[in-house]
Amino acid sequence: MVKEFPLLPVEKILKKAGEEIGADRVSESAAEELRTTLLEISNKIAIDAVAASHHAKRVTIKREDIKMAVR
Repeated sequence: MVKEFPLLPVEKILKKAGEEIGADRVSESAAEELRTTLLEISNKIAIDAVAASHHAKRVTIKREDIKMAVR
């Protein structure tokens, strides 16, 4: 699953954040770790959003399900 999510967008996020605090470089291992962490958090949110849609007796996951899952 990790390889399905490209590393480049994560590197861009880290570089943008680094520019704001003066860090010019990002190691590949840092980008890989952030990618793994983001996917773990995303997976938990998705599971909670699916549960929220089932609780509401819907088969479609809606924006409010995601918002609720994030809280």
